[in-house]
Amino acid sequence: MTENKLIIGTAPDSWGVWFADDPKQTPWERFLDEVAESGYKWIELGPYGYLPNDPTRLAQELKDRDLQVTAGTVFTAFHRGAAQWEEAWEPARKVAELTAAMGGENVVVIPAMWRDDVTGEAVESGTLDARQWTDLFEGHNRLGEVLLKDFGLKQQFHSHADSHVGAQADIEHLLAETDPALLNLCLDTGHAEYCGASSLELIGKYPERIGYLHLKQINPEVLARVNAENMTWAAANLAGVMVEPPNGLPDLRAVVEAVEGLGRPIFGIVEQDMYPVAFDVPMPIAKRTRNYLLGCGSRTTVN
Repeated sequence: MTENKLIIGTAPDSWGVWFADDPKQTPWERFLDEVAESGYKWIELGPYGYLPNDPTRLAQELKDRDLQVTAGTVFTAFHRGAAQWEEAWEPARKVAELTAAMGGENVVVIPAMWRDDVTGEAVESGTLDARQWTDLFEGHNRLGEVLLKDFGLKQQFHSHADSHVGAQADIEHLLAETDPALLNLCLDTGHAEYCGASSLELIGKYPERIGYLHLKQINPEVLARVNAENMTWAAANLAGVMVEPPNGLPDLRAVVEAVEGLGRPIFGIVEQDMYPVAFDVPMPIAKRTRNYLLGCGSRTTVN
């Protein structure tokens, strides 16, 4: 990418896909067919193993539908100590190899949640001590260095609800203590809003660290209930905290305009959490969201 523009894509998440294999999820062939029919040209790989992980086969499936890959996704828990590297690296290597083989340039890295993303059960403390923060920073710097050196991929850190990096102060702490050559921010507008962070403020304060976008919105009325009842991320999703744009927060038109002002190309991936969802629900939402976002800015496109 060389032209200054925001390129809109989508992800398996917008079709209700959270896991490599789950009968509640849209079959991968249908996902790819409906992405193409909805007018998108770019996708993420989603959970490793959901799409075919044989590079030759996947490349042909994508070519048949005129689709390309922006990123793969990996999960880490570096705050749990140096031993986490071995646990994280093998799955990260597989994702990196497939992403690079498909021509993708990014790896979206999601930190471990301290509450289970399905049951909501607490699996550890929701706060980190100084040593754990240091381990987290060192782990991500190391991961970013290996991804860049060995695969030519950029690490895009995805702050996340029910993880240790979600609030504004936590995101800013992460950016202050990590190497910008090795880690930038996958700004997920929905997760930022959910955790009380400001997408516009982050773009304004750290323009050089905004490397990638996930575009989604939160229903503020449901979020108020979530906060009042201390609901888990899993329960919040079932309660409908995610909402189809432009019906929630933050204002995605303002976000798009701010990102267009960064003066460089960037991907904005529509990623509306909808697990579980009936198979016929996602595509109409995907079409409407695509059309809405394309109308939000003068340099926003799907190509």
